[in-house]
Amino acid sequence: MKFKSFDGKELHIHEWLDVQAPVGAVQFVHGMAEHGARYEPFARYLNDHGWLALADDHRGHGLTDPDSLGYAPADMFADTVRDEAAIADFYRARYPGLPYVLFGFSFGSFVAQSFISRYGDRLDGAVIGGSSHKKDFDVYLGTVTAAVLPGKKPAKLIENLSFGAYAKSFPDGKWVSADPENNAAYDADPFCGFTCSAKFYRDFFRGLRGLYTPEYIAGLPKDLPLLLASGAQDPVGNMGGGVRKLREFYVERAGMTDVDMVLFDNSRHEFLNERQDRERKWGAVLDFLTRVKERKGSV
Repeated sequence: MKFKSFDGKELHIHEWLDVQAPVGAVQFVHGMAEHGARYEPFARYLNDHGWLALADDHRGHGLTDPDSLGYAPADMFADTVRDEAAIADFYRARYPGLPYVLFGFSFGSFVAQSFISRYGDRLDGAVIGGSSHKKDFDVYLGTVTAAVLPGKKPAKLIENLSFGAYAKSFPDGKWVSADPENNAAYDADPFCGFTCSAKFYRDFFRGLRGLYTPEYIAGLPKDLPLLLASGAQDPVGNMGGGVRKLREFYVERAGMTDVDMVLFDNSRHEFLNERQDRERKWGAVLDFLTRVKERKGSV
């Protein structure tokens, strides 16, 4: 469907809503250089267990902006956070009373990190997948590099510094997943793997600098259930180290009281799309959703 966001921008939303007696709703926030339709297999699995699911294509991505992949006017990070809030408001009003969970993955996980501080009171839970605690020299270096590159041009240099480094972590150079079939599908998808613009990265790094600050901590709902889920060999999460650091931040610095973490052995970045051990991975997320549903029902 086409959804008109806060500023009139039309976003494409993929919906998986064919559920007879829904028990809750999950809003996916996809990653960089991919699109919402890739979440369909997991969304159908959630449908089978009573959960509604939906995913937009972000600005500069997929069917929202097929002719300008990697680029959109204004602030591509901050506006995406506001888009997700507008989408959440729409579906929460459409399905009142149901538990509502945000699932952010990769780039979308950082959107979700920002969201829970600004709009966390609109959620019953959040999954932060394929993520990390990003407050390091890489953010500073990326900010400086993006600032000197032409805004609309594909930022090949930044891509090589980040994704190129990730690829070197594996003999086969495939950091996206450990599943050859998934890697082949990603490579063949015209809405995946493009190089984002320097402006995208500029906005992204600006958004990252807004995380983990005193203002950020003050906005977090301390009792919001969180699940941090990543592959144990995901270079985005520093092979689990960045995910552990993120959990430490939320629990010890931010004072959040309901933070779970799961690292899937022998799994890389796209743990949801890897066929190996899929039942356990999908089941771990479903277990969290079930707990969120039961928690809301007991309030």
